[in-house]
Amino acid sequence: MTDLRKIVIPVAGLGTRVLPASKVIPKEMLTVVDKPVIQYVIEEAVDAGFTEIILVTRASKKSIEDHFAPHPELESALEAKGKTALLDSVRDILPANVAISTAFQNQPLGLGHAVLCAADLIGDDDFAVSLPDVLIFHADGDHAHDLKAIVAAFKQNHAAQIMVEAVPDDQVSSYGIVDCGGAEFHPGESHNVIAMVEKPSLESAPSNQSIIGRYILPARTMALLKQTSPGAGGEIQLTDAIDALIAEMPVQANSMQGRTYDCGNKLGYLVANIQYGLNHPEIGAELAAWLKKQDL
Repeated sequence: MTDLRKIVIPVAGLGTRVLPASKVIPKEMLTVVDKPVIQYVIEEAVDAGFTEIILVTRASKKSIEDHFAPHPELESALEAKGKTALLDSVRDILPANVAISTAFQNQPLGLGHAVLCAADLIGDDDFAVSLPDVLIFHADGDHAHDLKAIVAAFKQNHAAQIMVEAVPDDQVSSYGIVDCGGAEFHPGESHNVIAMVEKPSLESAPSNQSIIGRYILPARTMALLKQTSPGAGGEIQLTDAIDALIAEMPVQANSMQGRTYDCGNKLGYLVANIQYGLNHPEIGAELAAWLKKQDL
């Protein structure tokens, strides 16, 4: 087991679920209150101890990299006007010990293919995968709590970790679902995965625990991805590689303790803005007061 410091974040998608907003602006750059979605996801990764951020991207999404790069003209203007708080918000996005690198996915061939595009940067290291659509919210402000938990479980249990969340019965058929042999899930617990089922009917679903887009994976996963044939939709699926991994070593599902917001669809994105707005130190109280006055 290697030191966990690398995390792969696939950002090459077209964002069709939030069109027309994502026609020119990458969906990852859409803002939740005052920060783009991708910034929340990278901050979560950094808070969980990751220092090498690998963005799997495409040429038309350079604005994502630009967001995390220095902006001397803007910084000088803010400094000259004495706007210290704003200056800090754009200058200190990333700690000095954190590096962002990029790999390119030139064809939309699935999540497994996107992860595989980062193989040269991962090398022989264990790594994490985090999807940029999903924000994880904790009321106490530690939004990296669940990612920290699966990092700890990976190290303690010597098992790959898949973060899962219980979903209502009417949503089971919309998600990848884990089969843990009927294990009873409690928040923060990990259980061995027997299999994963993609979008099962409620009647055939082995559980209500859905895969939500945070993974801690051993280096072996990359070799298995290289051997994975196209599956559903003609794409290389990460779940197929993890299914192969289950035959070789333990894979566990960890039940999260926070709440997810899927910013890859319009309703999830709107609700995320309300939730994060209510918890924003500058506008939270005013937003709550406004909402109370509305006849909704």
